Amino acid sequence: MDILITGGTGLLGRALCSALLANGHRLTVLSRRPEKVPSLCGEGVRALRSLDEWWPEMHFDAIINLAGAPIIDLPWSEARKQTLWRSRVGLTQQLVAAIERARHKPGVLLSGSAIGYYGDCGDATCSDAIYSNPGAQDFGARLCAAWETAALAAESAGTRVCLLRTGLVLTPHGGLLARLRLPFSLGLGGRLGGGQQWMSWIQIEDWVGAVLHLLDTTSARGPYNLTAPQALRNADFTAELGAMLQRPTLLPAPAFVLKLLLGQRAYLLLGGQRVLPDRLIETGYHFRHPEIRGALRSGL
Repeated sequence: MDILITGGTGLLGRALCSALLANGHRLTVLSRRPEKVPSLCGEGVRALRSLDEWWPEMHFDAIINLAGAPIIDLPWSEARKQTLWRSRVGLTQQLVAAIERARHKPGVLLSGSAIGYYGDCGDATCSDAIYSNPGAQDFGARLCAAWETAALAAESAGTRVCLLRTGLVLTPHGGLLARLRLPFSLGLGGRLGGGQQWMSWIQIEDWVGAVLHLLDTTSARGPYNLTAPQALRNADFTAELGAMLQRPTLLPAPAFVLKLLLGQRAYLLLGGQRVLPDRLIETGYHFRHPEIRGALRSGL
Protein backbone atom coordinates (compact mmCIF):
# COMPACT_ATOMS: atom_id res chain seq x y z
CA MET A 1 0.00 0.00 0.00
CA ASP A 2 0.90 3.68 -0.30
CA ILE A 3 0.86 4.93 3.29
CA LEU A 4 1.18 8.45 4.71
CA ILE A 5 2.54 8.61 8.28
CA THR A 6 2.59 11.58 10.63
CA GLY A 7 4.99 11.33 13.54
CA GLY A 8 7.07 8.85 11.57
CA THR A 9 10.40 10.18 12.84
CA GLY A 10 9.47 9.56 16.51
CA LEU A 11 10.32 6.51 18.60
CA LEU A 12 7.21 4.55 17.68
CA GLY A 13 7.09 5.89 14.13
CA ARG A 14 10.61 4.72 13.31
CA ALA A 15 9.89 1.20 14.54
CA LEU A 16 6.66 1.12 12.56
CA CYS A 17 8.31 2.42 9.38
CA SER A 18 10.90 -0.36 9.57
CA ALA A 19 8.18 -3.01 9.79
CA LEU A 20 6.06 -1.47 7.03
CA LEU A 21 9.03 -1.28 4.68
CA ALA A 22 9.88 -4.90 5.44
CA ASN A 23 6.31 -5.79 4.42
CA GLY A 24 6.74 -4.06 1.06
CA HIS A 25 4.67 -0.92 1.64
CA ARG A 26 5.54 2.47 0.12
CA LEU A 27 5.85 5.21 2.73
CA THR A 28 5.56 8.98 2.86
CA VAL A 29 6.33 10.73 6.16
CA LEU A 30 5.09 14.17 7.18
CA SER A 31 7.97 15.95 8.91
CA ARG A 32 9.17 19.47 9.62
CA ARG A 33 12.66 18.12 8.84
CA PRO A 34 12.11 16.33 5.51
CA GLU A 35 15.85 16.04 4.88
CA LYS A 36 16.11 13.75 7.95
CA VAL A 37 13.36 11.35 6.90
CA PRO A 38 15.46 8.88 4.81
CA SER A 39 18.06 8.43 7.55
CA LEU A 40 15.49 8.12 10.36
CA CYS A 41 12.71 6.21 8.61
CA GLY A 42 14.47 4.27 5.85
CA GLU A 43 15.93 4.76 2.41
CA GLY A 44 13.31 5.40 -0.22
CA VAL A 45 10.79 6.92 2.21
CA ARG A 46 9.36 10.12 0.77
CA ALA A 47 8.81 13.23 2.85
CA LEU A 48 6.21 15.99 2.99
CA ARG A 49 7.03 19.19 4.85
CA SER A 50 3.37 20.09 5.37
CA LEU A 51 -0.09 18.81 4.50
CA ASP A 52 -0.32 21.63 1.94
CA GLU A 53 1.94 19.44 -0.21
CA TRP A 54 -0.72 16.70 -0.29
CA TRP A 55 -2.41 17.51 -3.56
CA PRO A 56 -5.90 16.09 -4.13
CA GLU A 57 -4.48 14.00 -7.00
CA MET A 58 -2.01 12.19 -4.71
CA HIS A 59 -2.88 8.59 -3.87
CA PHE A 60 -2.69 7.17 -0.33
CA ASP A 61 -4.33 3.88 0.60
CA ALA A 62 -3.85 4.37 4.34
CA ILE A 63 -2.98 7.11 6.84
CA ILE A 64 -1.24 6.44 10.17
CA ASN A 65 -1.43 9.48 12.43
CA LEU A 66 1.13 9.39 15.29
CA ALA A 67 2.06 13.08 15.55
CA GLY A 68 2.08 14.86 18.88
CA ALA A 69 4.46 17.00 20.94
CA PRO A 70 5.95 15.16 23.98
CA ILE A 71 3.44 15.40 26.79
CA ILE A 72 5.57 15.10 29.93
CA ASP A 73 8.84 16.80 28.97
CA LEU A 74 7.88 20.43 29.72
CA PRO A 75 5.65 22.12 32.34
CA TRP A 76 2.01 22.53 31.37
CA SER A 77 1.80 26.27 31.03
CA GLU A 78 -1.18 27.54 29.07
CA ALA A 79 1.11 28.03 26.08
CA ARG A 80 2.38 24.44 26.37
CA LYS A 81 -1.17 23.09 26.61
CA GLN A 82 -2.01 24.94 23.41
CA THR A 83 1.04 23.38 21.73
CA LEU A 84 -0.01 19.90 22.86
CA TRP A 85 -3.57 20.54 21.62
CA ARG A 86 -2.49 21.89 18.22
CA SER A 87 0.00 19.06 17.65
CA ARG A 88 -2.69 16.44 18.21
CA VAL A 89 -6.19 17.81 17.70
CA GLY A 90 -5.28 20.60 15.28
CA LEU A 91 -3.09 18.40 13.08
CA THR A 92 -5.69 15.63 13.03
CA GLN A 93 -8.35 18.11 11.92
CA GLN A 94 -6.06 19.26 9.11
CA LEU A 95 -5.44 15.63 8.17
CA VAL A 96 -9.16 14.89 7.97
CA ALA A 97 -9.68 18.00 5.84
CA ALA A 98 -6.98 16.71 3.45
CA ILE A 99 -8.71 13.32 3.33
CA GLU A 100 -11.98 15.04 2.42
CA ARG A 101 -10.26 16.97 -0.40
CA ALA A 102 -8.51 13.90 -1.80
CA ARG A 103 -9.90 12.48 -5.03
CA HIS A 104 -8.84 8.99 -3.91
CA LYS A 105 -10.04 8.57 -0.31
CA PRO A 106 -7.72 6.52 1.91
CA GLY A 107 -9.34 3.27 2.96
CA VAL A 108 -8.22 3.53 6.58
CA LEU A 109 -6.99 6.05 9.14
CA LEU A 110 -5.16 4.65 12.18
CA SER A 111 -5.01 7.57 14.57
CA GLY A 112 -3.01 7.91 17.75
CA SER A 113 -4.53 8.29 21.18
CA ALA A 114 -3.54 7.13 24.67
CA ILE A 115 -4.96 5.33 27.66
CA GLY A 116 -4.92 8.74 29.34
CA TYR A 117 -8.33 8.99 27.64
CA TYR A 118 -9.77 7.18 30.66
CA GLY A 119 -8.34 9.52 33.30
CA ASP A 120 -7.48 8.02 36.70
CA CYS A 121 -9.63 4.88 36.87
CA GLY A 122 -8.62 3.73 40.35
CA ASP A 123 -9.14 -0.04 40.52
CA ALA A 124 -11.82 -0.14 37.81
CA THR A 125 -11.07 -1.91 34.54
CA CYS A 126 -11.10 0.43 31.54
CA SER A 127 -12.90 -0.99 28.53
CA ASP A 128 -12.35 0.00 24.92
CA ALA A 129 -15.92 -1.06 24.24
CA ILE A 130 -16.94 2.31 25.71
CA TYR A 131 -16.86 4.94 22.97
CA SER A 132 -17.78 8.00 25.04
CA ASN A 133 -15.34 9.59 27.48
CA PRO A 134 -16.22 8.15 30.91
CA GLY A 135 -16.39 11.49 32.69
CA ALA A 136 -12.66 12.12 33.12
CA GLN A 137 -12.02 15.88 33.25
CA ASP A 138 -8.23 16.17 33.61
CA PHE A 139 -6.34 17.82 30.77
CA GLY A 140 -4.91 14.57 29.37
CA ALA A 141 -8.31 12.91 29.19
CA ARG A 142 -9.91 15.94 27.52
CA LEU A 143 -7.01 16.10 25.06
CA CYS A 144 -7.39 12.43 24.09
CA ALA A 145 -11.17 12.75 23.75
CA ALA A 146 -10.86 15.74 21.41
CA TRP A 147 -8.07 13.99 19.47
CA GLU A 148 -10.29 10.95 18.89
CA THR A 149 -13.31 13.04 17.95
CA ALA A 150 -11.22 14.84 15.33
CA ALA A 151 -10.09 11.52 13.83
CA LEU A 152 -13.57 9.98 13.76
CA ALA A 153 -14.70 12.82 11.48
CA ALA A 154 -12.91 10.98 8.65
CA GLU A 155 -15.67 8.36 8.70
CA SER A 156 -17.91 10.84 6.88
CA ALA A 157 -15.52 10.54 3.90
CA GLY A 158 -15.93 6.74 3.91
CA THR A 159 -12.58 6.12 5.58
CA ARG A 160 -12.36 3.35 8.20
CA VAL A 161 -11.01 4.78 11.48
CA CYS A 162 -9.19 2.94 14.27
CA LEU A 163 -8.15 4.80 17.43
CA LEU A 164 -4.86 3.61 18.96
CA ARG A 165 -5.19 4.02 22.75
CA THR A 166 -1.55 3.32 23.55
CA GLY A 167 -0.25 2.40 26.99
CA LEU A 168 3.30 2.68 28.34
CA VAL A 169 5.55 1.36 25.57
CA LEU A 170 8.54 -0.74 26.64
CA THR A 171 11.46 -0.60 24.22
CA PRO A 172 15.26 -0.84 24.51
CA HIS A 173 15.64 2.25 22.33
CA GLY A 174 14.11 4.96 24.52
CA GLY A 175 10.91 5.93 26.26
CA LEU A 176 10.01 4.80 29.77
CA LEU A 177 12.72 2.17 30.20
CA ALA A 178 15.44 4.57 29.04
CA ARG A 179 14.35 7.03 31.74
CA LEU A 180 14.28 4.36 34.45
CA ARG A 181 17.35 2.30 33.57
CA LEU A 182 20.01 4.60 35.07
CA PRO A 183 18.39 5.35 38.45
CA PHE A 184 17.34 1.73 38.90
CA SER A 185 20.79 0.48 37.89
CA LEU A 186 22.28 2.74 40.58
CA GLY A 187 19.92 1.35 43.20
CA LEU A 188 17.95 4.61 43.29
CA GLY A 189 14.69 3.21 41.96
CA GLY A 190 11.44 2.84 43.85
CA ARG A 191 7.70 3.03 43.64
CA LEU A 192 5.91 6.26 42.72
CA GLY A 193 3.74 7.61 45.52
CA GLY A 194 1.91 4.77 47.24
CA GLY A 195 2.64 2.43 44.34
CA GLN A 196 -0.94 1.15 44.12
CA GLN A 197 -1.78 2.89 40.83
CA TRP A 198 -2.19 0.58 37.85
CA MET A 199 0.29 0.61 34.95
CA SER A 200 -0.84 -0.70 31.58
CA TRP A 201 2.09 -1.35 29.26
CA ILE A 202 2.95 -2.90 25.90
CA GLN A 203 6.23 -4.14 24.47
CA ILE A 204 7.14 -2.31 21.27
CA GLU A 205 7.08 -5.45 19.12
CA ASP A 206 3.46 -5.93 20.14
CA TRP A 207 2.65 -2.27 19.58
CA VAL A 208 3.98 -2.51 16.02
CA GLY A 209 2.32 -5.89 15.53
CA ALA A 210 -1.03 -4.56 16.71
CA VAL A 211 -0.88 -1.56 14.38
CA LEU A 212 -0.04 -3.79 11.40
CA HIS A 213 -2.87 -6.12 12.42
CA LEU A 214 -5.42 -3.29 12.58
CA LEU A 215 -4.15 -1.95 9.25
CA ASP A 216 -4.93 -5.28 7.58
CA THR A 217 -8.12 -6.18 9.49
CA THR A 218 -10.78 -4.47 7.41
CA SER A 219 -13.52 -5.16 9.97
CA ALA A 220 -11.63 -3.26 12.72
CA ARG A 221 -13.14 0.12 13.60
CA GLY A 222 -13.26 2.41 16.62
CA PRO A 223 -11.06 2.42 19.74
CA TYR A 224 -8.50 -0.25 20.59
CA ASN A 225 -6.47 -0.45 23.79
CA LEU A 226 -2.89 -1.09 22.73
CA THR A 227 -1.77 -2.63 26.00
CA ALA A 228 -0.65 -6.07 27.08
CA PRO A 229 -3.26 -8.34 28.71
CA GLN A 230 -1.38 -8.07 32.04
CA ALA A 231 -1.71 -4.76 33.91
CA LEU A 232 0.44 -4.24 37.03
CA ARG A 233 0.39 -1.96 40.03
CA ASN A 234 3.32 0.45 40.09
CA ALA A 235 4.85 -1.28 43.11
CA ASP A 236 4.80 -4.64 41.31
CA PHE A 237 6.23 -3.14 38.12
CA THR A 238 8.98 -1.53 40.20
CA ALA A 239 9.81 -4.84 41.88
CA GLU A 240 9.96 -6.68 38.54
CA LEU A 241 12.26 -4.04 37.02
CA GLY A 242 14.54 -4.08 40.08
CA ALA A 243 14.73 -7.88 40.01
CA MET A 244 15.56 -7.87 36.30
CA LEU A 245 18.41 -5.39 36.93
CA GLN A 246 19.37 -7.15 40.18
CA ARG A 247 19.10 -3.92 42.14
CA PRO A 248 17.13 -2.92 45.27
CA THR A 249 14.07 -0.69 44.91
CA LEU A 250 13.96 0.92 48.33
CA LEU A 251 13.72 4.63 47.49
CA PRO A 252 10.13 5.62 46.75
CA ALA A 253 9.29 8.97 45.19
CA PRO A 254 6.71 10.55 47.55
CA ALA A 255 3.60 11.92 45.90
CA PHE A 256 4.09 15.43 47.31
CA VAL A 257 7.61 15.60 45.83
CA LEU A 258 6.35 14.57 42.39
CA LYS A 259 3.59 17.18 42.60
CA LEU A 260 6.11 19.87 43.55
CA LEU A 261 8.44 18.91 40.70
CA LEU A 262 5.89 18.20 37.97
CA GLY A 263 2.77 20.16 38.86
CA GLN A 264 -0.24 18.98 36.85
CA ARG A 265 1.91 16.45 35.02
CA ALA A 266 2.29 14.43 38.23
CA TYR A 267 -1.09 12.81 37.69
CA LEU A 268 0.43 10.97 34.70
CA LEU A 269 2.61 9.12 37.23
CA LEU A 270 0.34 9.03 40.28
CA GLY A 271 -2.92 8.22 38.51
CA GLY A 272 -3.45 4.90 36.83
CA GLN A 273 -5.49 2.94 34.34
CA ARG A 274 -6.15 -0.79 34.52
CA VAL A 275 -6.58 -1.25 30.80
CA LEU A 276 -7.14 -4.52 28.97
CA PRO A 277 -7.01 -5.07 25.17
CA ASP A 278 -10.34 -6.87 24.89
CA ARG A 279 -11.33 -5.63 21.44
CA LEU A 280 -7.83 -6.19 20.01
CA ILE A 281 -7.85 -9.80 21.20
CA GLU A 282 -11.33 -10.27 19.73
CA THR A 283 -9.91 -9.37 16.29
CA GLY A 284 -7.50 -12.31 16.57
CA TYR A 285 -4.30 -10.55 17.61
CA HIS A 286 -1.86 -12.78 19.55
CA PHE A 287 0.67 -11.11 21.85
CA ARG A 288 4.36 -11.94 21.60
CA HIS A 289 5.04 -10.51 25.08
CA PRO A 290 1.89 -10.94 27.21
CA GLU A 291 3.75 -10.91 30.56
CA ILE A 292 6.04 -8.32 32.09
CA ARG A 293 9.11 -10.49 32.69
CA GLY A 294 9.48 -11.44 29.07
CA ALA A 295 8.77 -7.89 27.96
CA LEU A 296 11.42 -6.44 30.31
CA ARG A 297 13.92 -9.09 29.32
CA SER A 298 13.56 -8.12 25.66
CA GLY A 299 13.54 -4.40 26.48
CA LEU A 300 16.62 -4.00 28.68
